[in-house]
Amino acid sequence: MDKKLLSILVCPVSKAPLEYDKDKQELVCRASGLAYPIREGIPVMLESEARQLNADEKLRDSAK
Repeated sequence: MDKKLLSILVCPVSKAPLEYDKDKQELVCRASGLAYPIREGIPVMLESEARQLNADEKLRDSAK
């Protein structure tokens, strides 16, 4: 993921910064609890395409 692109992207729901999850190929927003997929190197920044973080992921993320 291009660091410059990541620095300007925000969650379309909460407008909060995103974190790149390399293993899952997602951009994660802790504020909204959503994970946006990256398909063929392109972030899909649509709420309808985002995955809801589960409780374990939210707890794990807050522990970082």
